[in-house]
Amino acid sequence: MRQTKQSPRGLRSRAGGPSAGGFTLIETSLATLIIGIGVVAMVDAQTAFLVSNQWSSHAASATFLANEVRELTRNLPKHDPVNGLFIAEDDDGDEALFGWGPDAGETTVDDFDDIDDFDGMSFSFVGTEGIDDLDLPGPVNAYREVIPDLTIEGEEQDGAMFGWSQVVLVSKVDPYDFAETVADDAVQDPDGSFPGRAVDDFPLRVTVEVYYQGVNDIEASLVTEVTWIVP
Repeated sequence: MRQTKQSPRGLRSRAGGPSAGGFTLIETSLATLIIGIGVVAMVDAQTAFLVSNQWSSHAASATFLANEVRELTRNLPKHDPVNGLFIAEDDDGDEALFGWGPDAGETTVDDFDDIDDFDGMSFSFVGTEGIDDLDLPGPVNAYREVIPDLTIEGEEQDGAMFGWSQVVLVSKVDPYDFAETVADDAVQDPDGSFPGRAVDDFPLRVTVEVYYQGVNDIEASLVTEVTWIVP
């Protein structure tokens, strides 16, 4: 019987040489490494997207809250419509400023009837009734109502809009340089043809700072601020 010769190549293959259809340990390790790098990159990209999306959402909410205060104060006079802002002698006989800030009997946001009443006031989700601590319930909308918290479905929940606070700062500014603040009791004396400027005749600069404090945050963080001038 005729015997068929085995080629040297065939002998080497049966002797335990590398198979053309398999993977070596190095190839498997490289594939695992490449896949791992891809997964990590995808996770990082997703995390960055979530952070960016959260920042955009917070920035939009903060701008909305700041503009609500602006709308609330839009039609208010600068100073008390009854007594105004004036300098007079106090009980000790010293000159003092009267009319800046909440007036007697004004204890809630519904009582505020002029812009300077809002100076230093905070409207926050942890605010309480009474102005002694300058922290009233809030945040509030243009109708002076506390904005409720919402569920994911958009339904109102008990309690204020969680984590948010509006802080209002009011100051008098130089009529010729709105960047320069002046004292609350500042006046300008007559000088030549200039008739002078009374204590209640200065422009006001109003700034609303909006803060957010998450469940795991130690303190609130400033998200945005909106500033405008009341001539």
